[in-house]
Amino acid sequence: MLQHSITQRKNSQINIVLRQNEGELEVAEEALSEAAKKHMPLERIQQEMEQLIGLKEMKYLLKEVYAWLYVNKCRQENGLKQNTQALHMMFKGNPGTGKTTVARLLGTLFLEMNVLSKGHLIEVERADLVGEYIGHTAQKTRDLVKKARGGILFIDEAYSLARGGEKDFGKEAIDTLVKAMEDYHKDFILILAGYSEEMDHFLSLNPGLPSRFPLVIDFPDYSNEQLLQIARKMAAERQYRFSKETEWKLKQTFMKKRERETAAFSNGRFVRNIIEKAIRKQAVRLLQAKVIDRSSLELLLPEDIHVED
Repeated sequence: MLQHSITQRKNSQINIVLRQNEGELEVAEEALSEAAKKHMPLERIQQEMEQLIGLKEMKYLLKEVYAWLYVNKCRQENGLKQNTQALHMMFKGNPGTGKTTVARLLGTLFLEMNVLSKGHLIEVERADLVGEYIGHTAQKTRDLVKKARGGILFIDEAYSLARGGEKDFGKEAIDTLVKAMEDYHKDFILILAGYSEEMDHFLSLNPGLPSRFPLVIDFPDYSNEQLLQIARKMAAERQYRFSKETEWKLKQTFMKKRERETAAFSNGRFVRNIIEKAIRKQAVRLLQAKVIDRSSLELLLPEDIHVED
């Protein structure tokens, strides 16, 4: 039985103190625990997604897809008709915006939700799909689909499959993939990725393609502040840190680089290259040091940050 006592303080605030029998408390805690266990796959993936900078749209979509899968399962258990939806996706954005990382996380989620039997990721590009003669492309593509069954086939720079015109074997790869999407839709997910404008043009060349990818996610470029957060994270993972002056120089570097490369900025890849080069330059600088202590080994200075024009 739930009991309570009410006390009134001089400042007219009222405190309500609840007391609950131990047995009832244990039942309540057990109910909460069971509810948490139900959505453990989502909790785990969300925790991993929170480690990624930005990707607000993707994080929401992840929850939306999970909710749909979970409710669909509940409908089946209650004798209701299940809603079938294809989970093939298109990721649009510049390099280094987290597309491959997110695809791997989706594989893990879909495995735990029993949507996929293996949850692995096969990452390929045009050269892996397109052959040298008629019939070769279809066979190469079918072989890759076979390897990807039970998981995700991730095709980066997918728009390159349509670049060669009517006589190019890339069209044969597209036709084979479309057939596989239909034949194995219950245990196979295809994700096409690439630059936004090129992917839009790619879809316009084949009127039947857009409807086959109900989930289209934009991966926007990171802001300068987000790039700095990524830099801090990358440095910390390697047990390095920045001085305030170093962080200021990094911000200036990001601003200048983005002004020059607005169309094809490589985001996280650019940051990783800067950090790795800074670590090498710091090593050369420390060769001249009389004393090398822990602090100097960890610290990256402004002179270690260098970007070639």
